[in-house]
Amino acid sequence: MKTNDYLDLELKYGAHNYHPLPVVLSRGEGIYVWDVEGKKYYDFLSAYSAVNQGHCHPKIIKALTDQANQLTLTSRAFHNDILGPYEKFITEFFGYDKVLPMNTGVEGGETANKLARKWGYIKKGIPKNKARIIFVNGNFWGRTLAAISSSDDPSSYKGFGPYMPGYDLIPYNDLDALENELKDPNVCAFMVEPIQGEAGVIVPDDGYLKGVREICDKYNVLFIADEVQTGIARTGKMLACDHENVKPDILILGKALSGGVFPVSVALANDDVMMCIKPGEHGSTYGGNPLGCKVAMAALEVVRDENLCKNAENLGQKFRDELSSFSHSLIKEVRGKGLLNAIEVNDSPDSETAWNICLELKENGLLAKPTHGNIIRFAPPLVITEDELMDCTEIIKKTFNSYNV
Repeated sequence: MKTNDYLDLELKYGAHNYHPLPVVLSRGEGIYVWDVEGKKYYDFLSAYSAVNQGHCHPKIIKALTDQANQLTLTSRAFHNDILGPYEKFITEFFGYDKVLPMNTGVEGGETANKLARKWGYIKKGIPKNKARIIFVNGNFWGRTLAAISSSDDPSSYKGFGPYMPGYDLIPYNDLDALENELKDPNVCAFMVEPIQGEAGVIVPDDGYLKGVREICDKYNVLFIADEVQTGIARTGKMLACDHENVKPDILILGKALSGGVFPVSVALANDDVMMCIKPGEHGSTYGGNPLGCKVAMAALEVVRDENLCKNAENLGQKFRDELSSFSHSLIKEVRGKGLLNAIEVNDSPDSETAWNICLELKENGLLAKPTHGNIIRFAPPLVITEDELMDCTEIIKKTFNSYNV
């Protein structure tokens, strides 16, 4: 079968809820992927930062296969011999008292929302059904009904109402707007991405996260950091919040928590918050399964032992320096932190320019994809070397130079 055969199968039998680039991948190793015809590409999306450790990292794959031959799932009806060691490992790794394990990033977000509401009623004394959670414009944490209820993107929420009550939006990177909302005693939490990924790698002002922490403390409101995409070394620190040395009350992790090998997510919090949830009030059949726990421990060890934070920080700066010095009429801005970067194309979000550039990048051996119409996100696996990164910047420059407006 060839590429078009696979595309035809998906078109006929699959829901049309995605619009991928027309490439069919069959193998991955490190920073590379190969299509069904055998063409090799640089992966510059990393499955939306789920594959920070590179495709099929041997240590993570070994953890997966070893555990798969031993025990994969017990549900939480019974204990298993991997969950407790994993809970100890990850809470000590990130410095929290407790962890609530789930599977996907959006489940981590739902968990954080439930924890915050329960805490609001039990600890803050918010009247029944009056708890509010504040979000920001441009946020993205998934496509469940709760997640889209906090979205201001019509492609996410239009046609799916009615929406979750108790959610309100303020501008991103606006501490005055945050303080104004948090004066309401019914606000239990503020949930924010330290850097907005899906919105186009929007980096807030220096001091924004520190200001968020101070304002949340002032009004007894939980600070929820959605680090599903920005966490696990992507931005040059283990967490994006680490750039300002702030610690959220609830930390949400997913994606690279398993190196892209198995769906694993968590909500981490201290006892004051986490112990508000009682047996039967939240959970998941697969959450905390031995396979996912073993994989996640290996994935975090790879990030730590291979010093991927430092590599992301150093090479991310080189990437931005290289592309910022490249003058082209189609490049409006180069921005990012660590190896989470984007080029904003100097054209309307409704145009096909960014999409067409990505098609040409594909032809030139590099895979990336637009977000919000005119923004191209560049997020390679963090195991990339400087020589490989420079090769990729040359591909990007060549593609822009050859693009016919």
